[in-house]
Amino acid sequence: MEVTALLEAASRYLPPEKVDLIKSAYDFAAKAHEGQNRKSGEPFIEHPLAVAMTLAELQLDSTAIKAALLHDVPEDSSITLSKIEEIFGKDVARLVDGVTKLAKLQLAAPGETRFSGNTTYERQAENLRKMLVAMAEDLRVVFIKLADRLHNMRTLDAMPPENQKATARETLEIYAPLAHRLGIWEMKWQLEDLAFRFIEPVQYKSLARLIAGKRAEREDFINKVIEVLRGEFEKSGLKAEITGRAKHIYSLHQKAEKYTSQGRQIDEIYDLLAIRVLVNSVRECYTALGTVHAIWHPIPSTFDDYIANPKPNGYQSLHTAVVSIGGTALEIQIRTYEMHRLAEYGVAAHWRYKEGEKAAVKSEDRISWLRQLVDWHRDLSGAEEFLESVKTDIFNDQVFVFTPGGEIKDLPKGATPLDFAYRVHTELGHRCVGAKINGKLVGLDYRLRNGDVVEIVTTKKDKGPSRDWLNPNLGYVKTSHAITKIRQWFKKQERTENIEKGREQLEKEFRHLGLKLPDLKALSHMNGHENVDDFYAAIGYGGLSAHTIAMAQIALVEGPKPAAEPAVPPVSTSPSARPPTSGVSVMGIGDVVSKIAGCCHPIPGEDIIGYVTRSQGVTIHRTDCYNVLKEEEPERLIPVQWGTADQLYPTRLQILAWDRVGLVRDISTLIADEKINITGMTVAESPDRVTSISLDIETKGLTQLARLISKMEGVKGVTSVSRLGEEARTGKPTWP
Repeated sequence: MEVTALLEAASRYLPPEKVDLIKSAYDFAAKAHEGQNRKSGEPFIEHPLAVAMTLAELQLDSTAIKAALLHDVPEDSSITLSKIEEIFGKDVARLVDGVTKLAKLQLAAPGETRFSGNTTYERQAENLRKMLVAMAEDLRVVFIKLADRLHNMRTLDAMPPENQKATARETLEIYAPLAHRLGIWEMKWQLEDLAFRFIEPVQYKSLARLIAGKRAEREDFINKVIEVLRGEFEKSGLKAEITGRAKHIYSLHQKAEKYTSQGRQIDEIYDLLAIRVLVNSVRECYTALGTVHAIWHPIPSTFDDYIANPKPNGYQSLHTAVVSIGGTALEIQIRTYEMHRLAEYGVAAHWRYKEGEKAAVKSEDRISWLRQLVDWHRDLSGAEEFLESVKTDIFNDQVFVFTPGGEIKDLPKGATPLDFAYRVHTELGHRCVGAKINGKLVGLDYRLRNGDVVEIVTTKKDKGPSRDWLNPNLGYVKTSHAITKIRQWFKKQERTENIEKGREQLEKEFRHLGLKLPDLKALSHMNGHENVDDFYAAIGYGGLSAHTIAMAQIALVEGPKPAAEPAVPPVSTSPSARPPTSGVSVMGIGDVVSKIAGCCHPIPGEDIIGYVTRSQGVTIHRTDCYNVLKEEEPERLIPVQWGTADQLYPTRLQILAWDRVGLVRDISTLIADEKINITGMTVAESPDRVTSISLDIETKGLTQLARLISKMEGVKGVTSVSRLGEEARTGKPTWP
């Protein structure tokens, strides 16, 4: 690319003196990068030139374009940021600094513990934090960063394959959603398609061929639709610009995945084809909508009025889907020219033809979510936590709900009344005891839907949150903001109380799963704590989850999952090639019958040993089984290990709960939802109306069992869930 193309693009909307300043910034950058080449082999200056060209196409101000040309100079040359400030001014230097990656991670201060994780991941998180904070101060930072990422994705072929996927994944998780939240559709769809190409190359090529193969047919159909619409609009005196478009590849992939999960075919996707209608005024938008619905039948539940209810990024349009010519489903978008400009360029549209402060003021109301994020980040202890907060609270699909006073709040999809309460005010969340949705009482794990009116029921007492709210399996909170506030509340409580609570939670979790507690000092160190008390305290206030720790321990015991079996298994005539019926490999012996012991019911992940019976092969016991420990013929005990067979293992659970109507139904439904089979059930009720339910189930291993127990503890009325089999370790029967 030649610099003349950039200067010509800038001269279409900037005065000559501004264009001259852009030329001087280019000359400075070209000299700084002289002799440098990118991995693709092209001169390094091609990259900042391409970034600046993208901003010129958005018609951003000269300050942003100069910063785009200079953004790699401090990082890839000996020229300092202070030198750039001296020559080009403070504004340009501030933008360059906001875009420049962190040179190295900040070291932990004396006595400070930072999380131990993947260094690349931590660097990514710190760089994102820096960029978003700088972006909140000056939005042009993110325009440069998005243009920078767009050109990097266009030239990603030059990178090693492992780097390609990592960069593409980061683009899809961070940068494309960021463009979406800012309403810059033109960048969003390009970033998504480019990232998808590297993450799922086979699916990308398949969908690309599908779109290309039907191009002629699609264009012919769209031309017919446009002809019909133009004729109807002319009859009503409506002047409109009508264009057709095809779905972008990644968007089509998302839609296809959704339809596949519903058992539908890709041919049923109604918005594979879309028509866009541009008119001069809002009144004409609704006139055009009426005309469309008069000639074609609308498809139920597909109309969205984003003019009356704009998206948080400012997007406005009318969306409808109709059954059009020949019964073909068709999506139609209707908007004004001004709405279209904002839809394509989002917040960037406010910077067009502008030079600074006035444009920034107009953009303020469109980035309130960003200001909120910058406020929240002060509460988040580490870069990893910040990155997860961004992904869950900011870049997830949104739902829009109302306060009783009519104020709109946007929350991530899947958010609950508790998330809403903490979004309004921390104290409202702490005092929450219930919620009303559209005037009706609902559970605190209710998933908010668009248009809900949410009223939080509070207590006047200084109640504080429940520890159950932090259990991810119970689904009480979704947003990192709410989780952080709840954890902070518990952290402020008495340390002694937190230590005791933490000890109880950890012991209870391991006891429920029939696991032995490992060395606590080693476990504390593994989770980033110097001593056991600090470790227990972190569990007590919610900084660590006892369930997560137990699951991690299970993963260590079970080891890595075996590779997936091939679609057509190889044929073998060797009897020993068949896996044992119990899913256990008997070490040192070929083909042998084995079965799970009924006394201790071992499941994958637990230490086991084999007992050679006189007539029934090898019986598999837990190593701490009472019968094994008391065995008088130790020579009959042989080493065994879990195999890779897809086997179900019998397990026995005991549930204690307060009796109520629907208790057994709710428990059975939950187990069915987890795709676990119930092989037996007995129910007994005591005089004090405590119900004892004994369940025989079949699970795939400890991981599935741990998830089930955690969810069952959240069923209304359930007071405890424990795995039975204690008699196999102690010799004392516990089964009622």
